[in-house]
Amino acid sequence: METWETFTMSRKEVPRAGLLKAALAGKISNAQGAHALHLSVRQFQRLKVRFTAEGARGLLHGLRGRPSPRRVPAPLYARAAALLQTPYAGLNDCHATEKLREVEGVPLSRSSVRRLRRALGLPAKRRRRGRQVRTRRTPEAQRGALVQLDASPFPWLRDGGPRLALHGAIDDATGAGLALYLRPTEDLHGYVALLEQLCTRYGLPLTLYGDRLNVFVRNDPHWTLEEELRGAQDPTHFGRILRELGIGFIAAGSPQAKGRIERFWQTLQDRLVAELRLRGIDTLDGANAFFPEFLADLTARFARAPAQAAPAWRPPPRDLAALLSCRYTRVVAHDNTVHLGP
Repeated sequence: METWETFTMSRKEVPRAGLLKAALAGKISNAQGAHALHLSVRQFQRLKVRFTAEGARGLLHGLRGRPSPRRVPAPLYARAAALLQTPYAGLNDCHATEKLREVEGVPLSRSSVRRLRRALGLPAKRRRRGRQVRTRRTPEAQRGALVQLDASPFPWLRDGGPRLALHGAIDDATGAGLALYLRPTEDLHGYVALLEQLCTRYGLPLTLYGDRLNVFVRNDPHWTLEEELRGAQDPTHFGRILRELGIGFIAAGSPQAKGRIERFWQTLQDRLVAELRLRGIDTLDGANAFFPEFLADLTARFARAPAQAAPAWRPPPRDLAALLSCRYTRVVAHDNTVHLGP
């Protein structure tokens, strides 16, 4: 009586039996069968020997069904499962992996911890988002057509020192750093000083590209009666300066939208900090005086050529210093004095 046996084959192993039967019957050559299976002739001959001796089961991989020699020992797996359910319950996979390795001496990888957590039915601490695909924006064609602004808090002057805000601007067309200014905090003074450097060294850009900081745009819900009648809020001090200079402003919706200047900060946190340390510069004034030399060297090394040679910079007005100022509306008192400040 013929007995039947059931076993599982992979997609790569399924077509082998038919070709081996044809080769054993003399219908095809070993070279033709090896070519069809993308094997060498010697490997095809080995499969013929195994198929003749063991039948279709001889075509299965020799390690099929055997446990992996790199598998986690069962006692270690059980100990990790107990720890994930008691002291380390609620930790995310990465944090739990660190605790298991450093505190408990359980050398499991993050993927192993994740598989174990899912096998135990424990929920993830934070839902994993799918990978977001963003289209890279084409750089502007002309120098000065678009300038990106931002500030980065970092211990720029020395390791372990105070976090200072480095205000910076880069040209979108070339990726070159245009101006840097170091301040204790990110504020209006830093951005106005940055804009003054841009206007005096290069000229007026067409558009600035920054985040939605309240220095640039109004984020408050307060409207005065005059603003309600006019249908628009008054701009910030910086917004008023841009309007009078004829410079547009684009507010980015996310850090990824201005990714070029975000990558620029990564470069500076590596190179600039090292250059300041090598020169023994540890003051704000010394750093601000060194920035033009540093940017010139950085531009020569990494800047790319624009798509159009003609720049879009415009000459600044003669009263630039007067325009780069804050203006306040005040009432003159009866004693001919004006109160300014809190």
